[in-house]
Amino acid sequence: QVQLVESGGGSVQAGGSLRLSCTVSGYTYRSIFMGWFRQAPGKEREGVACITTTGGTRYADSVKGRFTISQDNANAKNTLYLQMYSLKSEDTAMYYCAAVPGGGVCYLSRFDYPYWGQGTQVTVSS
Repeated sequence: QVQLVESGGGSVQAGGSLRLSCTVSGYTYRSIFMGWFRQAPGKEREGVACITTTGGTRYADSVKGRFTISQDNANAKNTLYLQMYSLKSEDTAMYYCAAVPGGGVCYLSRFDYPYWGQGTQVTVSS
């Protein structure tokens, strides 16, 4: 059973930075996409960034140049990161990491991801 656990959320002033982490375990697939999504109150869950096992990335236009997704596959652990800079109040949301078996390019559609973490809250005050 694939398990994802997020951490690193919190409250920050606008213009500040945060780094989210997500530990992924329990999968035996040859390749797997991972992504970060977010959901603000009253809004649909939207894709923020995704990454393939070979390091290919994709970002939502709203975070390009401010957020960086990365992963660490060393020592049999798989950890996903989202480094967020220049945070804005509109970045306030619950952030989720997600995973899906696959190869090639990754996608930012939430419907493509069967495995999800519980989420970590990010609050940006102006």
